[in-house]
Amino acid sequence: MPAPGPVGRSTRQASRRRAQQSPEYQAELDRLEPYEEIARQVIRLRMDHNLSQEALARRVGTTKSAISRLESGHHAPTVATLHKVASAFDRQLVISFGVRTAPTSRRRVTGSAAPSARTA
Repeated sequence: MPAPGPVGRSTRQASRRRAQQSPEYQAELDRLEPYEEIARQVIRLRMDHNLSQEALARRVGTTKSAISRLESGHHAPTVATLHKVASAFDRQLVISFGVRTAPTSRRRVTGSAAPSARTA
């Protein structure tokens, strides 16, 4: 576990504590989880290709702010947007349905990783 920050807790520790205390907070974490996974994959692809958000935006035909929103993990991207991102990297977009494991979120203290959508 990471060392406490200057105010006593890491962001991850504070988030876990809040999720344990608030079902609403946990529900929001669960809702955002697939978007965060997509964001991580887009960031990884962009970094692997040494592209800035601006350069990726040009490839996709959108704005830097749209790429920033996508990479924030707080917004639901459309399939069309994900298809454009995949095409920008000469990749195929792959969407699949996995069997859900209980609990639904890997963020739960006792939970396991849940399957997620991914780009190829």
